[in-house]
Order: sequence, then structure tokens, then C-alpha cells
Amino acid sequence: MSIKNIVIVESPAKGKTIERYLGTDFRVLASFGHVRDLPTRELGVDVEHQYEPHYVIPPKSKKVLADIKAAVKDADILYLATDLDREGEAIAWHVVEALKSAKNVGPLPPVKRITFNEITKTALQEALKNPRAINSDLVDAQQARRVLDRLVGYSLSPFLWKKVYKGLSAGRVQSVAVRLIVEREREIEAFQPQEYWVVAAELSKHKATQTFTAELFERAGVKLEKLSISKKDEAENVRGALEDALWSVRSVQTRQERRFPYAPFTTSTLQQTASNRLRYSARRTMRLAQDLYEAGHITYMRTDSVAISSQAQSAIRVFVKAQFGSEYVPANSPRYTTRTRRAQEAHESIHPTDIALTATSIPLSSEHQTLYELIWRRTVASQMNPAIVALTTVIVDARTAQDETFGFRATGTSVVFEGAWKVWPRGDEKATQLPSLSQADTLDLKELKTDQHFTEPPARYNEATLVKALEEMGIGRPSTYAPIISTIQDRGYVRLEARAFHPEEVGGIVTDLLVEHFPEIVDYDFTATLEDKLDSVAAGQTAWTQTIDEFYKPFQLHLADKLKTVEKRSIVEELDRKCPQCDKTLVIRMGRFGKFIACTGFPECRFSEAIIEKTGMKCSECSEGDVVERRTRKKRRFWGCSRYPDCKWASWTKPKGEPIAPPVGG
Repeated sequence: MSIKNIVIVESPAKGKTIERYLGTDFRVLASFGHVRDLPTRELGVDVEHQYEPHYVIPPKSKKVLADIKAAVKDADILYLATDLDREGEAIAWHVVEALKSAKNVGPLPPVKRITFNEITKTALQEALKNPRAINSDLVDAQQARRVLDRLVGYSLSPFLWKKVYKGLSAGRVQSVAVRLIVEREREIEAFQPQEYWVVAAELSKHKATQTFTAELFERAGVKLEKLSISKKDEAENVRGALEDALWSVRSVQTRQERRFPYAPFTTSTLQQTASNRLRYSARRTMRLAQDLYEAGHITYMRTDSVAISSQAQSAIRVFVKAQFGSEYVPANSPRYTTRTRRAQEAHESIHPTDIALTATSIPLSSEHQTLYELIWRRTVASQMNPAIVALTTVIVDARTAQDETFGFRATGTSVVFEGAWKVWPRGDEKATQLPSLSQADTLDLKELKTDQHFTEPPARYNEATLVKALEEMGIGRPSTYAPIISTIQDRGYVRLEARAFHPEEVGGIVTDLLVEHFPEIVDYDFTATLEDKLDSVAAGQTAWTQTIDEFYKPFQLHLADKLKTVEKRSIVEELDRKCPQCDKTLVIRMGRFGKFIACTGFPECRFSEAIIEKTGMKCSECSEGDVVERRTRKKRRFWGCSRYPDCKWASWTKPKGEPIAPPVGG
């Protein structure tokens, strides 16, 4: 007997979890993502007829569709239970459209769209009670994004091939991310460090043993700025003036402050925190979070909302009171407001579906458990009372023999009440104890230190700070951060080294070309404004074709002009060497896999040679070969011995002394 209720989801793992709750009257099938897409080797968009996309069924989806077709033939109802964002809405629509165009299917049974923020029995039952039709506005918004990105990529990439070299690509959002990294690197290169000196006194209460450190901040009643003491002789002059000074406490002030907990996780803050605390990449974090969601352990993981349902809040409050005591439970449930620019898709935040479920109870890998615990702790802490800290500021006077007064300052922090810190410790605020001091106390100088410092350039972007920058600018959406980061690395525009992004030379070349000739593509505000327009499509306020039209028509004219007027960028470096095969001059060229040596007689002469960059160090394993820089097939940089394969020493990091474990895979 055939099953009358067919449910379509994206993945088998999600399907198994749902099937457990729905029972034998339902059969759940996975679409394995999109069952239709734009073709891979052609534009697939009819720009002459309202940007009509030409969708095809990829080979991998044909058997999937055949199974769905067979299942729906005798079904009474077809439920579409794909994810509740625009991507999920589009997947559901593509399934229906593919079935409509399939042969020998006949009329489809009634189609009902159901969505849920978490895979629990209660959420599924509620969704089945409240089905709806496919939201064509959300589908249009997703379709507009897909078509827009295809038009940009398929238009700009050939331009780059002609003006730089073949194999390059450009994208509406990826090019903006590369620009951020390139411009930050140039800020670092242009940065001029400034010297400054810090004068600090190690003091104790008269005849006491406990010491504390105070830093100079004032001279003769005038506040000193960070760079006020800019040279060693200035610091030494201060030291000399303080040799016979009398030290005493000018004032002691103590106040209490509350340290409110962080909001529950959004996609962006989860990726940032997992990067900082667990050293997980954005891609890894999202893969693990997807698994946790599909297994029913957390709510939907692509969201920019910080909300928690009232039912979940009530359950957490009961849990906190039982585990830690009523003093940890706030009088009213906290309410958080998203600060994300152009926030959309107002679902719930990412939080456990059952707060009583601990990480060790999850029948998944240790990686899943570690990420779950991070989510669990952040969620519980967000519903607890704030921590209370006591901040003590001590101002110390040092009066010299010449009756000049220098002001020194010391600060201390102590925890009065742990509050949310009991679950989510704040590593950025550590307790600093000061001795018990009172106004006019006499102090003994134990040591006077003068330390040289230099101002630091801005830090390179890492995964966490790049995601934060994109989110603050309103560029991209929760579902796009991880793919953006993967794409710009896979295409060789940037590399991740010591957890920081470094632009490759080609990344700078392409960025400069786009900034000069297609500023709108890599303009931060323009890219963010396009997101606004896609939101307008999703809200049913604008036709998706109008959004494409407003961008593409002027862009197409501009591109046609630039193809004629922009000269090809010469990135060839001539060498003082002749080709061993034809005796013509050799040059260094840039290719999709980096720089290489080639013959100027190409294509008649196809001689080429890899460039081996020596580090000036000998291999510590064989002591004979040189340590050279190499690249994996995926363009990841590593260092190895020039005597490979006779010596197989290799390292992911540039060695300074002893080698580390060799790279595996890549």
C-alpha cells in the first residue's frame, strides 16, 4: 500500500529526524539541495526576454527526481519542508516545477509548504496544522540573486581573461571581500610606527609587602596622551626627576558596574565566536551546525535574529533556577535587539531545542559536541542576571624635590557577583587585585620602569573579523558568509596564513582593475544597497526583473566600452635567461596557479618551468636540501625540502628552527 503523505526536505539526515516524529503515515524524501540550476557552461539567462533563466536538471539530481516522481504518483498530499529561508523556498519551488515538467507524472497532488524553526515533534505538528502556499516573493528574491550573480560573473570574468589572463573570475560579493583584504594589507604596508614610552611605578603601601603597578598619566596637572613621551631621553628625564620623589595616595574611588551577557547566537556571531574560541573555520562551523539542526538539537542555523521564543525562555529560566539558584534568574526575561545592518529573515536565534540536553548526551562527534556546548552556554548565559564587578581606581601623586607633581594611575577589578559569567566566562576582563589603600597613604617605590613601545598597524582580517565587517556593512546574508570566504581562497585571490588573510598578487591586480573601471561592483555601499533591493523583492514591493534591469542595462553598456578602451595589463617580467629549447628570452608570467617561467616563443615553444622560492634555510631533516615554498593543488602554501621526493620533510608554517608536523592532504 502506498503512503499518502510525501514530505520533501533537502538532506537525508534532516529527513531521518523528521520521519521519527511523523510516523508511518508519512514518507520523507531528500532533494539533496537544488534539483534544478543554471547550466554550468553557458550563461543560462535570456537577457532579451525579461532575464528568463534557463534551468537544467544536473545529472546528480535525475535519480533523486525519479524517486520523488514515483512517490508522488499515488500521494494525497505533497508537503514541502525545506528550510525556512529564501534558499529553502526556492528549493521547494524548483522541486514542484521539475515535477510539473516531468513526463508520465500526471497531475500533482495538493502541494503544501510547511516551515519550522526547529525539528521537534511540537514544531512539526504545529507546521502541519498551518501549511501555506509557496511564497513566490521569496522565490523571486532568491532567483534575482542567482541571476544577478550569474550576469556579473559571466560578464566580468571574460573581461578579466582578456585584460589580465585566463582563468580569473569576479563576483558581486566575493570581489568586495577581496577588496577589503587588499586594502587592509596596503594600510599595513603604508603604516609608519611611532615610538612611545610608558613610565610605570611598582609601589607598595609603606612597609607592606604586597605591590601594585601604576602608570604615569599626568604631569603638573596636565594629562599626558599615549604618544606624549616619544623618545628614550624624555622617559629618562622623567625617571631622573622621580628619583627622590615622595609617593602618596591622592584618591581611591570604587564603583560597581554590571556586565550584561551577550545576546544568543546569530549565524554571524556563531561563526565569529567559533573562530575565536574554537579556531573553527566558517565552513566547518556551518557544517557542524547544519548537522546539529538536522539531528533536531538546535534551531535553524541561518539567521540574523537574536530572539528566543517565550516557551524556550521559560524552560531556560526553570533550568537556571534549579542549577544555580534564584539569584541568577532575572526578574523579567531579557529581550535582545539585533544591531545587524539590514537584518532580515526574523526567525529565532540559534539555540538548543532542549536546554536540559548536555553536550555529552549528543550521539555525534566530539566536534559536534564542542560546538553544541558553545551554543548551549551562550544561550543559557543570555537568560541570566548580569555579572557585577567592582572597579577601583587609585590615583597616586609623586612629588619631586623641585615641588613638581606627577600623577600615576592604577586600576583593580574584582567580581562581586558572577551572574552569567558562571556559564559564559569573559576572558577579556580578568580580576586585578589592589591592596587596601586610603587617601593620603604613604607609599614606597619598589621599582620605576620605562618601557619602549611602538604603535601597531591595523590587524589583518581573519575569518571572524571579515565576517563581522561584511555584516556591519550589510554585504551578504547569513547563508553567504562561509561560501564567500571559501570562494576567495579557492580562486587564489587570498590565502589564510597563521589564521590571517593575506592577499595574493593577483588579488591586488584584479581589485585595482575593478576599482578603476567597475567601481560600482566593488563599492561597499552599492553592494549593500543591492541587498536592500533584494529585500524589497522578498517583501513583494518590487518586481525581480526590475531590480536586475536597473543594474544590468547600464552595466552592460559600461562593460562594452571598457572591453574596447582598457588595455591589457602587462604582468610579464623579462629574465636574463634564454629558453633551453628555442633560445628565445624567458619571462615570468602569472597564471591561474601562480607565477611561472615561460618562453616568449609561446605557442610555438611550450617550454615552462616552475618558480621555486628559496627561504635561505637548509632542511633540518636531511641538512642537504633547501627549504622552499610550494603550493598544493588547492593553492594552499606550504614549505618543503628541495630534495623531494628523496626527502619528504614539509611544514604548513614557514620554519624558524625545528620543523613541525608535515601537512596532510590539502
